[in-house]
Amino acid sequence: MIKVLKFAKDKWYVVIFIILLLFIQVYCELTLPDYTSDIVDVGIQSKGVEYPVPEKISEGSFNDLKLFMSADERSIVEEIYSYTDDSSDKADSDKDEDKSDDSAGEGSGTVYYADIAALSDDELNDLKSAMLLPEMMATLLTSDSEEAKAMQGQLAKGLGLSEEQLGSISLMDVFRQMPEVQAAGVISVLKKQLEQYPEYLLEASGTAFVQAEYERLDIDMDKYQMDYLKVMAVKMLGIAVIALVVSIIVGFLSSRLAAYVAMDVRLKVFSKVMSFSNAEINNFSTSSLITRCTNDVQQVQMVLTIFFRIVVFAPIMGGGAILKVVHNAASMGWTVVVAVCAVSVLIAVLMTVAMPKFKIMQKLIDNLNLVSREILTGLPVIRAFGRQKYEEERFEKASTDLMKTQLFTSGAMALMAPTMMFIMNGVSVLIVWAGAGKIDTGALQVGDMMAFLIYAMHIVMSFMFISMVAILLPRAAVAADRIDEVLSSKTLILDKDETKDISEGKGEVVFSHVSFAYPNAKEDALKDIDFTAKAGQTTAIIGSTGCGKTTLVNLIPRLFDVTEGSISIDGVDIRDVKMKELRREIGFVPQKGTLFSGTISSNIRFGNRKASKEEVEKAAEIAQATEFINEKEKGYESDVAQGGNNVSGGQKQRLAIARAIAKKPKIYIFDDSFSALDYKTDAALRKALKQNVKDATVIIVAQRISTIMHADQILVLEDGQIVGKGTHEELMENNEIYQQIAESQISKN
Repeated sequence: MIKVLKFAKDKWYVVIFIILLLFIQVYCELTLPDYTSDIVDVGIQSKGVEYPVPEKISEGSFNDLKLFMSADERSIVEEIYSYTDDSSDKADSDKDEDKSDDSAGEGSGTVYYADIAALSDDELNDLKSAMLLPEMMATLLTSDSEEAKAMQGQLAKGLGLSEEQLGSISLMDVFRQMPEVQAAGVISVLKKQLEQYPEYLLEASGTAFVQAEYERLDIDMDKYQMDYLKVMAVKMLGIAVIALVVSIIVGFLSSRLAAYVAMDVRLKVFSKVMSFSNAEINNFSTSSLITRCTNDVQQVQMVLTIFFRIVVFAPIMGGGAILKVVHNAASMGWTVVVAVCAVSVLIAVLMTVAMPKFKIMQKLIDNLNLVSREILTGLPVIRAFGRQKYEEERFEKASTDLMKTQLFTSGAMALMAPTMMFIMNGVSVLIVWAGAGKIDTGALQVGDMMAFLIYAMHIVMSFMFISMVAILLPRAAVAADRIDEVLSSKTLILDKDETKDISEGKGEVVFSHVSFAYPNAKEDALKDIDFTAKAGQTTAIIGSTGCGKTTLVNLIPRLFDVTEGSISIDGVDIRDVKMKELRREIGFVPQKGTLFSGTISSNIRFGNRKASKEEVEKAAEIAQATEFINEKEKGYESDVAQGGNNVSGGQKQRLAIARAIAKKPKIYIFDDSFSALDYKTDAALRKALKQNVKDATVIIVAQRISTIMHADQILVLEDGQIVGKGTHEELMENNEIYQQIAESQISKN
């Protein structure tokens, strides 16, 4: 994933901001189960009583409770609770029933208030225990257990009463009549019994006491309960809205970041390819470069889009949920361990089985692109040789190989979803089963079990998301590697830090003992090439097929760099000139004329966007293209298909020549550009060139003697070496190879 993320390093601040938002989202979503637990345990079971200590208590109950408290506890209570005369509220309650919950019960005009939420946990526990002592005292006086009977006998003896008389006296009257020592003993016994109570029962007993006290104060418990539920509902809705808004922002930012990175990477890859020399281009097939610029970048974009919403979000959510589980119900944590182990086994199996297939999928896409391009490009040849059936079978094989791999990986993904759902449902049943037993023993509350179940689902879902992305990541990693392979590839032909200017010269080209070998080749393709192509003259190059003619002219615009020697233009080594400036001085017409989708006019203007209409027409006239252009309905605005597929080979070649002429360079290079022309058009074009570009340096590579016989200088190449140099007449007299070429063409014609 680091390989993918490094493409987004320019937007690191967006990445950090998204991660911060994810923490906020996780916090909100993990808070909601706690509120759900409170609604069940507090809002429903406890009728909205949140604390086992009353926020409001009558004066009588307050004084009774202090009888069971130590001096320290009484000081805490007296410090926390403040009293107010509630008689006025009670009078107002007769007029307005909505204020009845603020009035005291009969016989009480004073109510004590406390901010329970401000208490510390230790203070709350001390008060909770003290609140339960009167209830336990009442239980002892009325219970039939042996321990209670013994306690009742001791109380009766200490007060000089019979057990029957003890049962008829009120609890507080009994306790007030006790000697201080005996009262302290009773309190000690009661506190020891309280220590044996589970926390859940203490909470339940405390809230029951609070409910009873509120009812004694004539508080409407139904309204009290609904008020609590409404407050909780508003809080949950607010948190859910915050989580929703954050999630939307994260999705928006992730999508924008992924789109930006894809655009940036695509541009970098394309720019890198555009800077490649022919040597680097040969290292990558055209179909592979297309896949890397499109499908591979798309894979990176897709993973980046879901990276933050799943890859980052899932571990944060899973880790937070685990912390919540450990904190809230550690005794049931084993159920989550079982779920995580099951999910881990599933992920391991899927990764082991499906991972190799994902790694080869991109290569299969490359192969499919390669076969498709070959078939579509060579369609005329395929039809001419009746090879349609064979090519269809070849395409079907490439497509079938890709399909089988995709079916396998898709099957693995399809198997994962139902298996994960089975694990989730099984974990839900396991948690309910284990939780039911703990609820029955009072060790767990229903709301806590519901919250635990939600946390467990968050954990399992997090692992499921991670597993889903884990299967996609290898493919994205392969795509990132392939992109990085292009971006990190070393470009052999680069501009120097300090360059020279050649704009003042006329375009004289000098080869000084030039040798050249292709990368990894054992032998030189060109050896000791030494000649001068002067401005205002035509230099022609001829030789047998494969002798190095095209290689020689490709060295001038630095499509390759020389291995030995040097090439200079107007006395400046071309390696000391910026390539952009160098190529601005050259009008190059390759062997295979290439046109671009657009119009005839836009193709002629390709090298000179500022060319006027007159200059375009003049270039077409020199290239002998005016006749077929004028025959078209839209003339120079006629559409040209991609690659010039809607014009003939000769027309395509003439438009390519017109494109070079419209550029008005100092140096013209025609690499066997006249071979697609008939003799008449060839002669007319050369005559027009002689008249209109007479001050430029013209280098012509040709196969036909008739094309070059009027050149000022003719170079004869054989096996990468110059074996003859001179005019047509001179070579016909003293060069055997040139004589053989001329005789073969003359006899053939």
